[in-house]
Amino acid sequence: MSPARICSRTACKEPAVFTLTYVYRDSTAVLGPLATYAEPHCYDLCAEHSERLTAPMGWELVRLPVEDGRPSVDDLEALADAVREAAKPPAAGQEPVGQGVEVGRRGHLRVLRSGTNPPPASAEQGSD
Repeated sequence: MSPARICSRTACKEPAVFTLTYVYRDSTAVLGPLATYAEPHCYDLCAEHSERLTAPMGWELVRLPVEDGRPSVDDLEALADAVREAAKPPAAGQEPVGQGVEVGRRGHLRVLRSGTNPPPASAEQGSD
């Protein structure tokens, strides 16, 4: 994981929370949520510098709405439901995933036999 990006303003070491971009054709400056990746010709700004930002004379400044960033109640409930579902034991008669017999292996991939009988010894030795 990369370190947090800091404000693009000289001598400011505060964490960036907004990204400023320019649309020269429309004479528009756009201030929106922090971009996922640092882009050339874009400026990352801290909260203080984004509040004090003004557009050049003759330009329009567009401030895009910024989401809270915290998960919503629906997100948290969906996560809790997924954890509960994953914690349930498998139903009777169901074979747990990944419990098949390993037939061959190559790097990070492996082939699993669909049946429950183990492979003959000669098949294991000749699979590589």
